Order: sequence, then C-alpha cells, then structure tokens
Amino acid sequence: MDIKTLRHFILLSETLHFRRASARANISTSALSRNIRQLETELNAVLFDRDNRTVALTPEGHMFQRYARNAVQQWEQIQYDLTDPAEQLSGEISLYCSVTASHSILVDLLNRFRPAHPEVEIMLQTGDPEHGIARVAALEEELAIAAHPGTLPPGVLFKPIAESPLVFVAPIESAETPTAQFAPEKTSDWQDIPMILAAEGIARRRVDAWFGSLGVAPQIYAQVAGNEAIVSMTSLGLGVGVVPKIVLDNSPHASRVRVLDVEPALAPYDLGLFTLQRHLRNPLVNAFWSLLG
Repeated sequence: MDIKTLRHFILLSETLHFRRASARANISTSALSRNIRQLETELNAVLFDRDNRTVALTPEGHMFQRYARNAVQQWEQIQYDLTDPAEQLSGEISLYCSVTASHSILVDLLNRFRPAHPEVEIMLQTGDPEHGIARVAALEEELAIAAHPGTLPPGVLFKPIAESPLVFVAPIESAETPTAQFAPEKTSDWQDIPMILAAEGIARRRVDAWFGSLGVAPQIYAQVAGNEAIVSMTSLGLGVGVVPKIVLDNSPHASRVRVLDVEPALAPYDLGLFTLQRHLRNPLVNAFWSLLG
C-alpha cells in the first residue's frame, strides 16, 4: 500500500459513499473501488460492508482507519520537516466548526490567514459544535472551533477567541403567538413552560444544573442537536430556548425572538480554537494556530 491508497481509504471511510469519495480524490469510482479491493487483499481483511445502496466500516475498518490517519499524518509531517523553510506553505488542513462559527468567527480568521498563505486549502466540515473536540482528539480533524467544556482530553490544546453569553430566548408576541405563558413571574412558573434545549453538551449541562438549583423539573418540549434549530423552533412559539448569544446574533430568526432577563445568569461560553499538541509540528496547522497570537 502507499500514501495515496491510504488517502483514498480515509476519504471513503469519512464519506461512506464511493461516488463522493472518488470525486474528492479526483479518480473514477471504478478506480477507487479497485484500490479498496486491493487494500483489503493486502490486509487480508474486509474493511467495508457494502451493497448496492450502503457502505459501512467493519470493526476491522474502524481499526485500520485509526492507523491510516496516523500514518498519513506522520508522512505529511516528515515531508514538512524536510521542506526548505523558505518555501511557501502549501497543502491542506482540516477544520471543524458549527455553521454559526463558519459565518462569524471563521470568516475573520480566514481573512487574515488567506493573504499570508494562499496555497493552503482549508477542508471545512460543519456540524454540531459539541463534537468538535472529540473529532480533534480522534484525529478526524486537525483544528476545531468550539466552546471550552471545562476539562480537555489529554494532548488537546485551547486558544480563546471570544466569550458568548448563554441566554434564554422566547418568541416575540403576536396575534398568532400569544407569549404570556413564556414570561415566568416566579420560580415555580418555570415548571409549566415548554423548553427547547440542546440534546447534549455544555448548554444542556448548564441548563440542567440551573433548573436543579431552583428545584424545578423542566417541561421539555424538544431536544435538539445543534443550536441554530433552537432559535427557529422558539420563533414559531413552541417554547423557550437556551442558546449562545453568538448563535442568536447570526440567526435569520433573531428578530422573531426576545432575550429573557433571567437570574441567576448562566455561565457564558468560552469559544476558541482546539488542536492536538502533536499537530503543531505541522507548519500549516501551526500557522493557523498562530493567528491567535
């Protein structure tokens, strides 16, 4: 096997789709399929379960995925180590963040990074920010923008970018959406208010602790993956949501909700950039990391 074959395997293991993986690899689907079959023959193992409709990693495929990512990273590292420092940086770095972060935080970083390193390509993946740190720790991405959870996995580094309050939002009152029931006057009123909350992660833990401190069992209307959908569901008059203010500020539904004055306030999000200590040996990652001083 060679590095190119490992890259092809990684693409397929991430997309689980031969056509999309072959397009990203700039080869034909039949060539990608042939490379994967040859790899499985060399390993004497089945890496993918596949039929006419689906592709899935086998347990052996998951094991080999960790090896492949590590091997490709080490290969890239030795290439960089042997490159003349005077040469312009080129290549790819992978970054994960939420859609909101890509619209706000990432724009500023790229506007500063791109002019200095025009040959470096950013491979961006967006999704639930709660998964960002885990993806970095698992070598799935080299960098992630997310909120600091309080404790970090071994080897993961953090650089702060901004602080964002965590706020309660309720729908704006209208003829179609009376919202008196979303304005609690006393602590006990909270138990009758439908809540739209993150299914997991930092915000959910803080909200659960907040309700616990009040001795209130909240009425949960919906549990949502990702914060953006919480604002849209709240704007429809379905309940009260809790989101980082940066999400609210960048939401197309911001004018249809209002921030509640809630005491005690929830602890804010500490937003920043995450990477592994080992990734900083990669000049491309180190250059991006250095944007934050």
